[in-house]
Amino acid sequence: MTAKKRILPLFPLPDVVLFPGSPLPLHIFEPRYREMINTCLESDKLFGVLLYDPSSSQAASVGSAAEIIDCEKLPDGRMNIFTLGRRRFRVVKTIEDKSYLQGEIEWLEDAPAGPELNKITSEVLDYIRDILRLSSKLTEKDVDIPEDLPKDPLDLSFWVASTMYGVLPEDQQALLELQDTHGRLTHEAKVLQVTTKFLAAKSALKDAVG
Repeated sequence: MTAKKRILPLFPLPDVVLFPGSPLPLHIFEPRYREMINTCLESDKLFGVLLYDPSSSQAASVGSAAEIIDCEKLPDGRMNIFTLGRRRFRVVKTIEDKSYLQGEIEWLEDAPAGPELNKITSEVLDYIRDILRLSSKLTEKDVDIPEDLPKDPLDLSFWVASTMYGVLPEDQQALLELQDTHGRLTHEAKVLQVTTKFLAAKSALKDAVG
């Protein structure tokens, strides 16, 4: 599902996949991006974050809009900004008439999901609780359920993708591009299941060794 198009400043970043709801602090030092952020601050405070591959000099076509929540301007013109991921988008075409990249984009939404979404959501939540419980046992430290853990299936799928899915940006990018909440949670459940089994085995070994 898509919504109407608009122009959005674009910020390609290596090794960064931004999901809706996720925080992203940035230090802005390049003149072109200082100009971009100042322009954003004068409008709706939104710019697009895209995963950038330095080896191919290519940016992904799907990213998330970042909203500037706070901005600290330094005396030399550099900035420290704090942003939050908002809506996902796809770049329809790039525009290069400014010092920084812009794109004509269309907003992306997941397709409507059926009642089966409740089951996979419960499974993912159970895996998260098991992982935290086992991690607490292995480290002998209390590991509480995060206060920001969403219960909404869509928000949960983005939270898991950004915090627990792994460290490979390519894998995270694939989840970002999916327009299917059930499919995203299903992929995540498989990874969380493997993590749970691994931690359970380590825990059993620890008990056996004493």
